[in-house]
Amino acid sequence: MKALANQADIVRVCDRIAALGFKAHIIPGEQRTAIGITGNSGPIEKAEFEDLPGVAEAIPVSKPYKLVSRETKPDNTIVEIRGCRVGGNELALCAGPCSVESREQILASARAVKAAGAQLLRGGAYKPRTSPYSFQGLGEEGLKYLAEARAETGLGIVTEAMDTETFELVEEYADCIQIGARNMQNFALLRRAGRTRKPVLLKRGMSSTLDEFLMAAEYILAEGNYNVILCERGVRTFADHTRNTLDLSVVPAVRTLSHLPIIVDPSHGTGKRDKVKPMALAAVAAGAAGLIVEVHPHPELALSDGYQTLDPAQFASLADDCRAIHELLAQRLEPTLAP
Repeated sequence: MKALANQADIVRVCDRIAALGFKAHIIPGEQRTAIGITGNSGPIEKAEFEDLPGVAEAIPVSKPYKLVSRETKPDNTIVEIRGCRVGGNELALCAGPCSVESREQILASARAVKAAGAQLLRGGAYKPRTSPYSFQGLGEEGLKYLAEARAETGLGIVTEAMDTETFELVEEYADCIQIGARNMQNFALLRRAGRTRKPVLLKRGMSSTLDEFLMAAEYILAEGNYNVILCERGVRTFADHTRNTLDLSVVPAVRTLSHLPIIVDPSHGTGKRDKVKPMALAAVAAGAAGLIVEVHPHPELALSDGYQTLDPAQFASLADDCRAIHELLAQRLEPTLAP
């Protein structure tokens, strides 16, 4: 749409799309509004829309992921979570334990990451584990502890929904709902995430390609939720010196193809505590909009993923250095990192 297009112009275009039997997706931008079209089995004549008042141009989208593509929305999407703007000018830091183990543990974690400058608190109330005998999380009790931590610190809560059965409960407590790597292609769960009005953090699957990653995000946007954050968390390769291989090349690739913000998880991406900070610094240098890092008051006592978890002092050091790199890039290298 043209920059000066009004609401009546937008409604008129949406009505035309509906009359053709398709679905309209209104995607506001900083300079102008885009309207995506889904449901068509082939190309649509541009003349159907170019003559309507307020329309600047009709652009055929060549990618299979229409709504995620920069062809639909050239400017960056900024996802806001309780005042934290992911994809904006500030580096978004989300930190906390792998799982909520107790009230005392999550409150101590929240205070520590808040003091280090994090804006968001992560913590799993429901935990998908490789072994059925491993700690699976506290469920709703854990969600209540997260809510108490939010009330005390003001941090936004990021926590995982594992299935459609418990999604509504997680939705009630969370500020941002995580879809984990194991569920990246759980299409029923993706569709349910598309019907929430809460932001969604979508992690890349353990063996997924870039196209598969973006198509998973498309499922969410196609249901009407455009507040999606992508997360690179490492992929499975032949390497055995790390838990996964952190694919930082996907960060600039996503920034080129999609308007959605992408953050990086160096904790799961490496699985080794001593490698988390170096890869976090590299992720910021590669252009990541933020980081999600595992932090525990006593990593040696953690019930899950302790070997990749930082203590509060280590996270404070990581946060300071990552912000320094982010500020340097903002001052000197932003044209290089622009999509």
